[in-house]
Amino acid sequence: MTTGSHRAVPEHTHPDDVPVLAALAALADPVRLTLVRELAGSTEWSRSCGSFDVPVGKAALSHHFAVLRAAGLVEQRDEGPRRVNRLRRAEFDARFPGLLDVVLRDDAS
Repeated sequence: MTTGSHRAVPEHTHPDDVPVLAALAALADPVRLTLVRELAGSTEWSRSCGSFDVPVGKAALSHHFAVLRAAGLVEQRDEGPRRVNRLRRAEFDARFPGLLDVVLRDDAS
């Protein structure tokens, strides 16, 4: 399925369908952890993919977001030419209570 643009609509995995090891693997990567931490401190749907200061190119960034979507951590939608993101905090916390609290702490690095 596609939108009006050339991009495919992103596929999302609900956190209820994510094994704990997949969630932990997604959060173990430093770039993905940075993305999750920045989203946790942002208003929902306010951050476009290009607004994150991470040391990777566009293709790698797309891959990192795909991993986060597959782990049930991030939801994305297209708004015109921008793809915006939100952390699925409530849904993820319901599936893995306390996990995000631990990884989002300042001393968790």
